[in-house]
Amino acid sequence: MAFQALAANRARALLTMLGIIIGVAAVITMTAIGQGAQQVIANQINSMGSNMLQIDPGPMNIGGVSSGAGGSVHLVEQDADALRASPYVTDVAASVDTRAQVVAGNANWQTRITGSTPEIMGIRNYSVSEGEMFTDADAKMGRKVCLLGKTVADNLFGEGADPVGQSIRIGNIPFMVIGLLKAKGSNSYGQDQDDNILAPFSTIQRRLMGITWLEDIFVSTISTDMTEIAIADVTRILRIQHKLSGTGSDDFRVRSQVEMAQAAAQSTETMTDLLRMAAVISLVVGGIGIMNIMLVSVTERTREIGIRKSIGAKRSNILTQFLTEAVALSLSGGAIGVVLGFLASDFVSHQNGWSLIIAPQAVGLSFAAATAVGVFFGWYPAMKAARLDPIEALRYE
Repeated sequence: MAFQALAANRARALLTMLGIIIGVAAVITMTAIGQGAQQVIANQINSMGSNMLQIDPGPMNIGGVSSGAGGSVHLVEQDADALRASPYVTDVAASVDTRAQVVAGNANWQTRITGSTPEIMGIRNYSVSEGEMFTDADAKMGRKVCLLGKTVADNLFGEGADPVGQSIRIGNIPFMVIGLLKAKGSNSYGQDQDDNILAPFSTIQRRLMGITWLEDIFVSTISTDMTEIAIADVTRILRIQHKLSGTGSDDFRVRSQVEMAQAAAQSTETMTDLLRMAAVISLVVGGIGIMNIMLVSVTERTREIGIRKSIGAKRSNILTQFLTEAVALSLSGGAIGVVLGFLASDFVSHQNGWSLIIAPQAVGLSFAAATAVGVFFGWYPAMKAARLDPIEALRYE
């Protein structure tokens, strides 16, 4: 009977359901976008290195003026060697970075140059797709060899070309390309991880940059669970190395992937919550629409209610009838909203190349919310109908 009553006014019922449809579809789509974004960020952070700690120089004060983070020249190769003694560390890689113009034949490209040791491969999750990695001997001897990221190789030699064995110039120094790094894509900051060149540490530090200090030390901890303990031990070792007193501030900074992942997850979770709130508002608006149309329906069907009561219908029968209509409206809208939510999620995924995750909990929550909206906003009109006096209802024109 509830569906028959709704079918008698199809257009009105569809317009009434529209708020619920939009709300449920929005809940599913926004949840999928939020969870997909969290997964993408987690994958990007993991691609930067598993269990990784990054140690940067701290600020340097000159005449009371701070240079800001990274201004200190106190981080040296001996610090990296000292960190290898930590029982919570598996690999340590000293590193320097600069940007330079790279030339190959008639092509040139400005890119990031990273000088490090072979341990950087495991720490930063690098792998070689063609050729080979330089060795510890190459790093110590300062050989002029390098590995190209895919973006650099494509711009210098053309897409799909094999750069291994070719000669390039970094600045004014000739280098032999001995390998091609496997593509990693962009990181969580939008930085292209393939737009780089990897070369032996001492070659870049001394010949290209002309410095004696380090710009980074990358450390791999024994496990993610031991990250905090590893940070404390790394801090202790470096403070001893730098002869810092108990009250002196650190002249270095230790960052972990765990902190970066937590910050990124918190940011995306906040955005997802805001999107969910917008979807909930749509559900509430849809519920108000249901209440409005049910009140109109009660008014229109006053004589029908009077007839039903006069032939024996109880208050509970009238209450159930109109409450069922309200719930039927919300559940029908919820079902259509779920379908539209899946379609919208698939569209967003294909248009933006995102990996969206539609959780079963989101679908269940949407149906539960739709039911709750139907019951909550349908209760008052149903109670109003159930309390009508049959004699007054029969007199109603």
